[in-house]
Amino acid sequence: MRVHRVFSVALAVFMLSLMAAVTSEAKLVKDQLGREVVLPDDPGRVISLAPSITEIVFALGKGDRLKGVTQHCDFPAAVQSLPRVGSFVHPDLERIVALKPDLCIATRDGNPQDVIAKLETLKIPVYVVNPKDLNTVVDTVVEIGQLLNASQRGQDLAHDLRARIERVKSRVAEAQQRPRVFFQIGIVPIVSAGTSTFIHELITTAGGHNLAEGPTPYPRFSREQVLALQPEVIIITSMTRGQAFEPVRAEWNQWGSLPAVRNQRVFIVDSNLFDRPTPRLIEGLEILARLIHPE
Repeated sequence: MRVHRVFSVALAVFMLSLMAAVTSEAKLVKDQLGREVVLPDDPGRVISLAPSITEIVFALGKGDRLKGVTQHCDFPAAVQSLPRVGSFVHPDLERIVALKPDLCIATRDGNPQDVIAKLETLKIPVYVVNPKDLNTVVDTVVEIGQLLNASQRGQDLAHDLRARIERVKSRVAEAQQRPRVFFQIGIVPIVSAGTSTFIHELITTAGGHNLAEGPTPYPRFSREQVLALQPEVIIITSMTRGQAFEPVRAEWNQWGSLPAVRNQRVFIVDSNLFDRPTPRLIEGLEILARLIHPE
């Protein structure tokens, strides 16, 4: 009887220690949608479900933890050798599961909610981010740093990004005017960026007036409408990669009545610096500030 009692106590102690060990290896966090997510304390097999997330993970020095990325993840160069798990809007569930991730990081805009739900049904934790502006982009860097045990690197990077944003703000505050800016992100049709976009915030923070501001996120324009707006600066890019934009600039330069043309202020920029919520967005801000206020 005494032996049985000793065995029972020993078993109970073992089970408690095992539960403590499991608890110590997992943590409960809230993602940017307010969802509670249980994930490993130190995830080593991570899948990124968006190009922006991939960039952030590499910026934090944790690219070695990525075991799968989307087809559109193209920066930095080291990402080219990683397995692909489908596109941004159509992740391949089977490929994701086959890679045995202990953490997937997704975005609210773009990644299908049903795929996220299915992954969680399979006991694969999914942390969802939802950056909406420059401040929450920086916050996202910090949060992903915490998930991947790169908190110090995340804090250091965030400090640098915030300092660069403030530097731009302080310099453009000295400007005497806010030039009229037309930011072209589509060729056929001509598309620009409304108020509820990163591009709008970049333009206004860089000291410009966004001619496409308004409730429509990505409004369309005819050539005649753009000419009537008389932009002082035209920025050309596109969400479609691999197109030649020099002919577009040459076409605008035929309209000598435009202030942007008269003053030789029609520019082409790298779209990746303006449409992905990553640390490189701050580089895009700095470029815009120089183009809008060269003085």
